[in-house]
Amino acid sequence: MAEGRIVKALSGFYYVQSGDKIYSCKGRGVFRNRKITPLVGDFVQFEESNPGEGYIMEIEKRSNELVRPPIANINQAIIVSSAVSPDFSTLLLDRFLVLIESKNINPLIFITKIDLISDKERMNMNSYKEIYEKIGYSVEMLSSKQPDNVPVLEHYFADKVSVFAGQSGVGKSTLLNVLKPSLLLKTAEISKSLGRGKHTTRHVELMQVNHGLVADTPGFSILEFNEIEAEELTNCFPEMRAIRENCKFRGCMHHKEPKCAVKTAVDNEEIPKFRYEHYLSFLEEIQTRKPRY
Repeated sequence: MAEGRIVKALSGFYYVQSGDKIYSCKGRGVFRNRKITPLVGDFVQFEESNPGEGYIMEIEKRSNELVRPPIANINQAIIVSSAVSPDFSTLLLDRFLVLIESKNINPLIFITKIDLISDKERMNMNSYKEIYEKIGYSVEMLSSKQPDNVPVLEHYFADKVSVFAGQSGVGKSTLLNVLKPSLLLKTAEISKSLGRGKHTTRHVELMQVNHGLVADTPGFSILEFNEIEAEELTNCFPEMRAIRENCKFRGCMHHKEPKCAVKTAVDNEEIPKFRYEHYLSFLEEIQTRKPRY
């Protein structure tokens, strides 16, 4: 038996990298019986059946996994937001942050297309950058049209498995092409009539970029909190997580309870009001979702 990592899944085949070689493998029938699907990023044990071909026999325990996109064992998620076209949205950014925090994956924030905004808009973006950096996130503002901006990003990728997240049209594939021109990923112009990007990425694949592995994944169009319980939501906001122990009531939801440390911090402008409002909106969404059977 040999060991390797799945770097691509396509049409029922799993491409397993072991050393310098890539093997085209099928999953054993036992996985189907146990309702286990091998994922890109999985560490596996496989048996070679013919030169360059084999069967996956075992899947190692995962440190984390995502459903959309289907990928496992990720170190960090790079959330790509655009300053314009589509317009920057803290609400959408916070949805991504909450989903990624809930999976215990480290988020980074890259804001693209800053070459397309005015000086006044840039000052506004800088204030958001400071807010998110104060919370503890790494934030980079860049333009894929100005490649001189991009080399400063290289250190983020070394020895890491990274996944790119962000709505369609924010420039994920374009950014990857600047980071590694040999990738030549298909990029699509924003559809002007729809005001959103076309899905250019069809399958999940791990690619070598700057001494690390990067998954280019389809743009997310649905961001639902199906797997997050109301009690867990505070943990997905680092600035709230840090002070929740100071609330009077254990299990405080920071909504209508008295003597709540989070609400006090919002009143004192120690927690951004918009972040707290997003928390309340997400809390209501989780509490009112229909039960799944």
